[in-house]
Amino acid sequence: MNAPMQHAVADKAAEKRVDDIAAEKPAVEAFLVREARMLDERRFEEWMELFTDDGYYWAPARLEQTDPWTEVSLMFDDREIMRNRIGRLRHPKVYTQIPHSRAVRQISNIEIDEVDPASGELTVRSVFFMFEHRPTLPQPIERIFAGHCFHRLKPEGESFRMVWKKALIANCDAAFDPLFLYF
Repeated sequence: MNAPMQHAVADKAAEKRVDDIAAEKPAVEAFLVREARMLDERRFEEWMELFTDDGYYWAPARLEQTDPWTEVSLMFDDREIMRNRIGRLRHPKVYTQIPHSRAVRQISNIEIDEVDPASGELTVRSVFFMFEHRPTLPQPIERIFAGHCFHRLKPEGESFRMVWKKALIANCDAAFDPLFLYF
């Protein structure tokens, strides 16, 4: 195949990829907004069901952290650890969460970075802001977290399931009071 023909084939493939991504974006945006709402409404058990059976949630402790297995993370939860964390959040004697934290998340700048042609899985990037209000006594605590989220989404029916979610907080290497909620 000559060079102009190769470029034409590559251009067609690139156009198809852009079209595929454009077609998926509204569904991805709807999924991410629904996920944030579940967390805002403390529907943690439903949120956990958005993950595949081997799915995991990861919040690195350093911006340059490349994986959760070789160093400590802010959070690194598989389904079993999610169940334990959610159980603790629901326990009536978790005094640091009485009354429980209230949070609001905003998701924006959603981009599909990659579409795996073999599996159909998508790698998605977004920006998030999370405001947390803990109405504790004697003084309420309010915190703001911001950063980038990365999701690996597996198509399932009309929606997706999360293979993994990575929440990279802009100041992840700062000192924090205990973290209770998922970002």
